[in-house]
Amino acid sequence: MTIADVVFVWLGVGALLAAVLPRVVAGRPLSLPVVFLAGGIGVYLLPLPLPEIDPVEHRLVTEHVTEVCIIIALMGAGLALNRPVGRRLWASTWRLLGITMLLTVLGTALVAWWLGWPPAAALLLAAVLAPTDPVLASEMRVGEPTEDKHDEDEVRFALTSEAGLNDGLAFPLTYAAVALAATAGSGWSADWFGAWLVQDVAYKCAVGVLSGLLIGRLLGWLFFRTSSRVLRLSEYREGFVALAATFLAYGLTELAGGYGFLAVFTTACAVRAAERAHGFHKVLHDFVEQIERLLTAVLLFLLGAFVALGGLAPLTWRGALTGLLLLLVVRPLCGWAGLLGGGVERRERRVIAVYGIRGIGSLYYLAYALGQQDFPVPERELWAAVTFTVLVSVLLHGVTAGPVVVGLDRRRAAERKRKRPVREQPYRERS
Repeated sequence: MTIADVVFVWLGVGALLAAVLPRVVAGRPLSLPVVFLAGGIGVYLLPLPLPEIDPVEHRLVTEHVTEVCIIIALMGAGLALNRPVGRRLWASTWRLLGITMLLTVLGTALVAWWLGWPPAAALLLAAVLAPTDPVLASEMRVGEPTEDKHDEDEVRFALTSEAGLNDGLAFPLTYAAVALAATAGSGWSADWFGAWLVQDVAYKCAVGVLSGLLIGRLLGWLFFRTSSRVLRLSEYREGFVALAATFLAYGLTELAGGYGFLAVFTTACAVRAAERAHGFHKVLHDFVEQIERLLTAVLLFLLGAFVALGGLAPLTWRGALTGLLLLLVVRPLCGWAGLLGGGVERRERRVIAVYGIRGIGSLYYLAYALGQQDFPVPERELWAAVTFTVLVSVLLHGVTAGPVVVGLDRRRAAERKRKRPVREQPYRERS
């Protein structure tokens, strides 16, 4: 028996479980990510000849594998959203990005700095933990594409659209931490701020959005409107075309110096808008969702393996407390504050504020940042703090998401039933 044999067996088992488990755990206090995370921990505690899992030693591999998972998830999120992009229809999204995300990053950085992290490391922790990831709590994201723009409840729409955009908007914050570490070391400096604001915020964000719109509109024309039947790809219903759109948008935007994450999500929204009622969107979305589910299962299994092999051993009290305060205090309060006055019903506002789950995006940004600059904190301590936060988030949000969503859906159904007009019975004369 070789290591390769064992790996093939577990890949087969994992693929089967990824297909079966979503229906088994639906609506229950359990989730697919929790199962695979626990599976990775359990398998690696067994006396088996398994490969070593260490994202610190294999930083570049970790960066690129998580990068692929994120861009595929972003394409799936954009294709699933039914609402046209607009100021009012996306009001909760703009609030979550413009208010909640900024307040969360600021609050997390201040908490980390107060707990003893150097300024650059505190900002790095806040930046890499900024992206939310409803993929890891699938009950909290929108379902497959439909023709009805009002088919999405506010909780699922807000969390999905927020995650689709804040995965890209976390990049400027990560660059800020890298610039601060390069300029000030373990202290504080503002010499980097001007260049960062112009290049990393304004230019790269603009390129990301504009290139995503351009590529999305060109692909939308090619998929649905070109006069050539050979080139009108929607006629052939081949789902892997979604991967072509994903990699084209990401690669071309990165070559142009923009944020590829923003471009991928924007491309997906533009393709969706090209012919909103076409069934080809469901084909694209279903294919992407299957790939995304497999990659997420593998990555969470490997994260569990890292934990079993001692990944949390360097965890300090300040790292654990930073993660817990982010999940239990900072994000809920900032989420609630960001949605105040936005017209979101109180119970839904509470759920949106609490379920800012942390996941694959945080692992990617940490791997990326540590490849750009040395920080005045041991790398393994940073990895332990981020891994601990993701672990707690997956367990806490994954276990509670199902029952919470079931309760919200039942409440909405009851309210619709109460509001439904009662039909008048026809009057019948007595004979």
